[in-house]
Amino acid sequence: MIELPVSIPTPDGTADGYLYRHESSRPLAGIVHLTDIHGVRDASRGMARRLAEEGYTVLLPNVFYRTRNPPMFDFPVNFGEERTKQRFAELTQPLTPEAIARDATAYVDFLRREKSVGSGAMGVVGYCFTGALALRIAAARPDVIVAAASFHGGGLHTDAPTSPDLLLPEVKAQVHFGHAFEDRSMPAEAIAKFDEALAAWGGRYESLVYDQARHGWTVPDSAAYNRDEAERAYANMTALFARTLGGSAS
Repeated sequence: MIELPVSIPTPDGTADGYLYRHESSRPLAGIVHLTDIHGVRDASRGMARRLAEEGYTVLLPNVFYRTRNPPMFDFPVNFGEERTKQRFAELTQPLTPEAIARDATAYVDFLRREKSVGSGAMGVVGYCFTGALALRIAAARPDVIVAAASFHGGGLHTDAPTSPDLLLPEVKAQVHFGHAFEDRSMPAEAIAKFDEALAAWGGRYESLVYDQARHGWTVPDSAAYNRDEAERAYANMTALFARTLGGSAS
């Protein structure tokens, strides 16, 4: 597996990140792998690398490039502490729906320019805060994104006029949404409303609550990491990408 640091030009600046590609000389389908709120680090790089080993070229961008380069937190994260809340705000506020749509095209176009990427369809996966970003990217580039996955994604349904689920009519991808069974960022009532929106949309989807899995359960360095449920999520994600993108590094 080849890991390359990359610089991704966007209309708003340059996003740093990593590209993972198999040593195979054949072009492979591209996938955009979005990190959780903690940004690019060893855990997220390992997750992207593992996905690439399934037979894809994987782009791991620093979605928070407008604010800072990794590490996102140069102090211990304490969710009840003011400086942690302030850093969360600094990271997330620049990511408006319009900014995410611009980034979507930048990420897709960057992958398309890579010789290791085929000219066809792509996928996207997001975690935590970026679960909603994955949906927005699928809506922004329905011509390319044929598969989108989100795990413990927050705020997928809200009462705001910019709620991500309102973009479903723009989405052409098959989607998988994996929810935590107990998640303040996506409580049971919001999941129910989101499922109603998915049913009305009429596309091909999966929306599952992972039993005994708390917010952050898929990420190895998370305090909520649940290995069994993380492996179940990984199997569902790779099955989605296999159906839509193929994937073989042989």
